[in-house]
Amino acid sequence: MIEANRRKLAKRLLVEITHLYEEVKEKGDRYLEIFAKQIKRRSFISSAENLAYYLAIRNHDLRELQAELVPLGISSLGRLENKTLVTLQSVIHSLASIAQVETTVPKPDMNGFTRGDEQLARNIFNVLGEQEIERKTLIMVTMPSEAAEDKKLIRDLIESGMNVARINCAHDNASIWIKMIRNIQKEASCLEKDIRIMMDIAGPKIRTEWVFTKLKNPKLVVDDQILLTSNFDDLPIHFEGKLVAGSQIPSIYSALKIGDPVLIDDGSIVTEVIETAGTYAVLKVTRVKGNAKRLKAEKGLNFPETDFSIEIMSEKDKKDIAFACQYADVIGCSFIRTAQDIKEIQKQLQIELGEDATYMPIMAKIETVQAITNLAEIIFTAASYQPFALMIARGDLAVETGYIRLAEIQQQIMWIAEAADVPVVWGTEVFDKLIKTGVPSRAEVTDAAEGARSDCVMINKGDYAVEAVKMLDHIFRRMQGHLHKKTPQLRALSIANLRSTPPLDK
Repeated sequence: MIEANRRKLAKRLLVEITHLYEEVKEKGDRYLEIFAKQIKRRSFISSAENLAYYLAIRNHDLRELQAELVPLGISSLGRLENKTLVTLQSVIHSLASIAQVETTVPKPDMNGFTRGDEQLARNIFNVLGEQEIERKTLIMVTMPSEAAEDKKLIRDLIESGMNVARINCAHDNASIWIKMIRNIQKEASCLEKDIRIMMDIAGPKIRTEWVFTKLKNPKLVVDDQILLTSNFDDLPIHFEGKLVAGSQIPSIYSALKIGDPVLIDDGSIVTEVIETAGTYAVLKVTRVKGNAKRLKAEKGLNFPETDFSIEIMSEKDKKDIAFACQYADVIGCSFIRTAQDIKEIQKQLQIELGEDATYMPIMAKIETVQAITNLAEIIFTAASYQPFALMIARGDLAVETGYIRLAEIQQQIMWIAEAADVPVVWGTEVFDKLIKTGVPSRAEVTDAAEGARSDCVMINKGDYAVEAVKMLDHIFRRMQGHLHKKTPQLRALSIANLRSTPPLDK
């Protein structure tokens, strides 16, 4: 009776999953048709195919199906990111065997189960450097200005476990950067280490350029109004709010709609649009950190629900890219929103490098809602042309999506990247307290351990950066025995025992 019920369940699930397989194959093939012509890198072809099929299957809610597969002792489809079709084929053939029926679905190619991991390892090496056997998650460190002079700091970072040195082009200048690079290269050579250099181009960070008020040091509270404008000379006569703030990016004002949220200063001031015009918008404060806060110039502006276009590179960014093409191993691209942004950067690389542009790795920083919406197109466009990685820039991303949504979004980005065999860097505020004070919070340790699911974790500069690298190195070495991406690793546990074990009956 039990076996008959098992065969009956397998037969029903076989029909469902075969239908799912056919849908995924058909829709995935349609996705591939869109992007196939632009794939210049042969090594990305199999990755693109898998990504297309993964996107197709993730259009379905599989939760009930997964629960029904568990009692049959076969894959519940929970770890198919980089092996989508072969996993479906394997499940179908297992169900057919249990149901004792034939299937026309092709048998899985056994090499397909390891293809993704092998390709990802090659991509990690091309972009970020060589992984260690005992610690596959790499460590990236943002260089402070003193790295231009302090060789001992660089040596200590390398000896502690740094794999990638990040130079933030929003700070310092070319004369400082070249000193940093020479010091990094010299110390890496002395220690016989392969340390990659990532130069992070600033990109279009939107900020308050100036703030004007007739009041003395006013603090914003809920229900206050702010006028955000591109033109100080053309202010509306009727505005009676506390502050006028300037941001000269015209495309924003034409795109803003009544009710759109506008977040200021990393989300510490939350507003919504209550009036718009061609050159300005009136914002009403809906939430303030600490109930009251001053607004100053040079504070970030985020528009999570507004779809607008903005030049991805300033003239300074183009000069920085020219410098990076000479000295960097990988170029970081900030505030990527669309596939068109990637194309603009690729054009600039072609200007600097010609045909060799296809060999220059780039890293797209995912930090806006628009980038999440366009993630698949961004990956297809970038990885089709050159070595490519993603950074989950959790600072701005948290502001745009909200902290609750961030927890979910960062996992989803890693799943889609894994499906494309694209390396992922887990960034922003990792060990933030430890780096500043020398002592981590308990939550930071847990966050760092979660970062072991990624291919590289980035930490910021600070007085205790060396200590942070050492702790990350220890955590990642321990976590490697327990976790790979979404897959738990069942190494022997030292705590899996009883202190008092009763004797066995003879």
